[in-house]
Amino acid sequence: MNPSEMDYRAIRAAFGAADAVRDAGLVPPEDVVPFPDIPYGPHGRWNLLDVYRPRAAGDRLLPCIVSVHGGGWVYGDKDLYRYYCMDLARRGFAVVNFSYRLAPEDPFPAAVKDVNAAFTWVAENAGAYHMDRERLFVVGDSAGGQLACQYLAMLTDPAYGALYGYPLPDLRVRAAALNCGQYQFEAPEDPAASTGVMAAYFGDRLRECLPLVDALAHIGPAFPPTFVQTARYDFLKDQAALLAERLRRQSVSFRYKCYGQEGQEHMGHVFHLNIRLPEAQACNQEECDFFLENS
Repeated sequence: MNPSEMDYRAIRAAFGAADAVRDAGLVPPEDVVPFPDIPYGPHGRWNLLDVYRPRAAGDRLLPCIVSVHGGGWVYGDKDLYRYYCMDLARRGFAVVNFSYRLAPEDPFPAAVKDVNAAFTWVAENAGAYHMDRERLFVVGDSAGGQLACQYLAMLTDPAYGALYGYPLPDLRVRAAALNCGQYQFEAPEDPAASTGVMAAYFGDRLRECLPLVDALAHIGPAFPPTFVQTARYDFLKDQAALLAERLRRQSVSFRYKCYGQEGQEHMGHVFHLNIRLPEAQACNQEECDFFLENS
């Protein structure tokens, strides 16, 4: 079954089991300094973030990556992304890794508000953690890819950002890596027929929310250069092609990469989070190189 059709409880159980296997035996690397559990908003454990820096950098000003985690808008938190984000930090970056509120307990637009709050924290606190606001990058995967794409459209299309009715920080994102994301939504003929994570995230409001989540329609020439990533066995592979086409039509610089070959079934959705895979290491390095090329 396509995960987007699964009940949110089944998603939490299945993804939790898979992530436990993926990260079994991993330990935080000694060459990364963590600054854990920093509050960025009023919602307790769901509004905490970590900052990771390479130990050898000392207090040197570093380019900054903000990671928006995935999980179908119903699963995940920063702790499940700590090894991936620490691995990015080892490549010479300060990395911000944050949790956000999940549906159905906190449906749309709670996650979007939390993404904005996290970026506002970065805008206000970058100096305290020696993060270079002028070299700011974003990674997001799966639902986090959608949220990151949407938020970048909000930052670069003032009319779209104004639809949400709250202030956005004065930030310029230099480049993004959007990994295995969902970028387009279709409303069902019968709003009551919405199932799985769509029902959890939007309830019966998908049709009325479409103008707010249709980030593709609001990607314009000011959107940052983007590394569009998918994989041979990614169930959202077609979504990456839609994003790449929109970027092309808007003359936004981008790089499209589909990793994996026929028969490599481990090269599926969000493979890049499994930092034991050589393909994940190659992908993550290519994305970091893309960031530096656009800094």
